[in-house]
Amino acid sequence: MKKIECIIRPTKLKELEDKLNSKVSGMTVTYVKGYGQTRGETQFYRGTPMSANLLPKIKVEFVVEDAKMQEIVDLVIETCKTGKLGDGKIFIFDVVDAIRIRTGERKEKAL
Repeated sequence: MKKIECIIRPTKLKELEDKLNSKVSGMTVTYVKGYGQTRGETQFYRGTPMSANLLPKIKVEFVVEDAKMQEIVDLVIETCKTGKLGDGKIFIFDVVDAIRIRTGERKEKAL
């Protein structure tokens, strides 16, 4: 099993959620702030430049079977890519075990 964490633009969440709805059994969405290579951006407030170092982003997390991993990653890239700085990142982790608390099911059955 693999855990996929995606940091994406807030404007892409609904579109990604709609496309992943039939592909994953569940997901966790967290509103986060951060920066990457650009170190934020300069915005203007009443004509005065202000540096916004931490930009709003969305972190989407889900666990999938190994066989589905590449399909899901490709779908995230296709949905969230604009070609501009700030499109985000995808991180993939190995999951040793998953347990459904209610039933005690393990591994893929718990997904």
